[in-house]
Amino acid sequence: MKYGESAFDIIYLLFAVTAGICILCRRRDRIGTLMGSAALILGCGDAFHLVPRVLDYFIDADLTAWLGIGKLVTSVTMTVFYVLMYLLWINAYGRKKNKGLGAAVYALAAVRVILCLLPQNKWLENDSPVVWGIIRNVPFVALGVIIVCLFFRTRKEIGTLRPVWLLVSLSFLFYIPVAVAAPLLPILGMLMLPKTVCYMILIGVFLKYSKQIYQSFSNLYPGVYR
Repeated sequence: MKYGESAFDIIYLLFAVTAGICILCRRRDRIGTLMGSAALILGCGDAFHLVPRVLDYFIDADLTAWLGIGKLVTSVTMTVFYVLMYLLWINAYGRKKNKGLGAAVYALAAVRVILCLLPQNKWLENDSPVVWGIIRNVPFVALGVIIVCLFFRTRKEIGTLRPVWLLVSLSFLFYIPVAVAAPLLPILGMLMLPKTVCYMILIGVFLKYSKQIYQSFSNLYPGVYR
């Protein structure tokens, strides 16, 4: 099991980081920057947790603190990821910024980060209490619901981005049982695998969309995109 899981984690991290770099190089506008940055933040943030996890399988060392810190970093970067998803929705669909909606997104993200930074989470012990696992994920889930609703509402406008709402929904459905009950029932940790698959598909959607837009612009301005 350790070999299969480790190989999967490494493939995911390499894919996310490579895809993010490709998107940033392929499309250097606001949308490309948001998609590429989201993929990079996803991969680099998860690396803080997954790399110590892989090492823990193969080396004889106490990585408890590193695993806990990795979870903290991942919690923060995932929050940033969904803020970028909100900005991507605005730019990809050409929507005007809504002050109330924007305030809600940024407020939920800020509350989530603050809750994650509190010492009650016991990150260094890699043994976060179940209660705090629930508390810190309440604003995170609320943020996810907003993103799902936004992309669902506009799902028919851009065909390539149509599955985004579903992939985000599934990722949360797999994540919530792990965040809430994994300390009590460790087998639930296996749900992180399909959750990660959802993110890999989501990054694939970003790659496809950036390629389509790149080809459209290269056809319109061949001298610029040679």
